[in-house]
Amino acid sequence: MTITHPPTATDGATISAPDLVAGFPFPFPNEIYRYSTNVEPARGAVPTPAGQWGTAVVDVDSEYGAELAERAAILERDPSRSAVLPHMDVAAWDAMLCLMRELALSRPESFGLELLDPTGPGGARPSYRWRNDLLAIDHVFTLGDATSLPAPPLAWIAGQVQEDIVLLDQRDGVLHGDAGVVTFAADWSFGFDVGMTFLEIHGPVPRIHAEGVITRAHEFLLNLQPNETYRRTNWTLTIGRRLDVSTELYPEWGPDREMVQTLDDDAFGRLVHLRTEVQHLIRLPESGAVMFLIRSYMLPFADLARVEPWRARAAHVIAELPEDMADYKGIAKYRHRAAAWLREFPHH
Repeated sequence: MTITHPPTATDGATISAPDLVAGFPFPFPNEIYRYSTNVEPARGAVPTPAGQWGTAVVDVDSEYGAELAERAAILERDPSRSAVLPHMDVAAWDAMLCLMRELALSRPESFGLELLDPTGPGGARPSYRWRNDLLAIDHVFTLGDATSLPAPPLAWIAGQVQEDIVLLDQRDGVLHGDAGVVTFAADWSFGFDVGMTFLEIHGPVPRIHAEGVITRAHEFLLNLQPNETYRRTNWTLTIGRRLDVSTELYPEWGPDREMVQTLDDDAFGRLVHLRTEVQHLIRLPESGAVMFLIRSYMLPFADLARVEPWRARAAHVIAELPEDMADYKGIAKYRHRAAAWLREFPHH
């Protein structure tokens, strides 16, 4: 079996670290789920029965070190997960500064960005000092000078955030996914999609074209103003705590969808995870590119079900989901058992 096993809870304790439960962005505000743009302004706190989420655009939790190590290992195995087309160099620097500012805003005790010289060496470019205490980084760099960084700007900052990053370039009224670092894709391939238009990237998603969802989303992004920041959520189910369920690795994780049906109830609850993506949309001020951040959170059913309102709502949504949407999300084969498991908790 290829399933990645999480730790086993004992004596009714949660499997996940407490902050991962308290900060989990539960994705079902309503009794049923349908595709929508569901965009709202960023930074607002969202209270939940377990805690809250949403105040930070770039979130840091107890998985920070583990997820960054996993990203580095994935990139070493498959460099195609990172790409910056030549015309996106300014956008990459723009994205790096934006992410540094967001980290410093949300966790000033651990991160800091200091403008040292507004004009920089020779009077041309500003220089900065970046501090990341969690990774023991204290580095001075000059904006736009690649030699002043230990790695290209987008790659360097991607190694310091848990979010996947896609940069959309706007040309002739169309957005193109022309740069990014994506190591935790949920059943898609950044290496395949790089250079495609926003509409092409979302081509396989059922219903969104006929219902106009993707067209409205594209128009919304085109109208974003510099520094405007919005967010939305998306969700699926994942077997095991496997962040990288990209298309490239389907032979590794695809069979889990069949195998999970043979598990006993205890293992099913530990291994089936509700996976929420919090996606932030930011118009970068200097380049005009749109930065699309994707942060993936996973909570095993065994922990999810201990929060009673989450248990009841998730069971209803998963059971009611139309078949074509369940099939696209890759959960059609086991979603009825998933809904039944949640309905019957804690009798397993």
